[in-house]
Amino acid sequence: MNKTIRILRRTSDLSLTLWLALCLTWGLVGCAIPRMTMQQDPLSPAEHLNLGLAYESGGDLPGALREYQAAMDQEPLAYLYAGNVLFSLERMEEAERAYDQAIIALPLNPEPRNNLAWLLYTQRQRLDKAEALAVEALRLSPPDRKAEFMDTLKRIQQARIMGAG
Repeated sequence: MNKTIRILRRTSDLSLTLWLALCLTWGLVGCAIPRMTMQQDPLSPAEHLNLGLAYESGGDLPGALREYQAAMDQEPLAYLYAGNVLFSLERMEEAERAYDQAIIALPLNPEPRNNLAWLLYTQRQRLDKAEALAVEALRLSPPDRKAEFMDTLKRIQQARIMGAG
């Protein structure tokens, strides 16, 4: 009878040990598996664009730029607005790239061309390219905005005549 009790006790101890080992292993494995979660942006691209405009009008240019960049994948105007902010921040190379992207994304919009022409004019660089952009902006512009685009073109042409580029 003592032998039977010892066997039962060993079996019970072994079962308890196995059960504890299983629980410990399960606990460690459960903690060790990395979990990847996808965070969805709660704002739509249009909302990022509007938030960027609000930041920009409030003078928070870095905040505006961040929002425009968040909208770029699906809002073509974000390239134009980002270019404007980068121009204001005097980050001219980045502004030029943003305007180039805006020209591609907004093929019928005269503003990216006009703004890139103005950037090149203010830098007194590649005035031949600036003039071509300004001519194209003027061609694409609606009648009520022709004077604005004509002003850019005239200034560039004057600078070219004076030999500034």
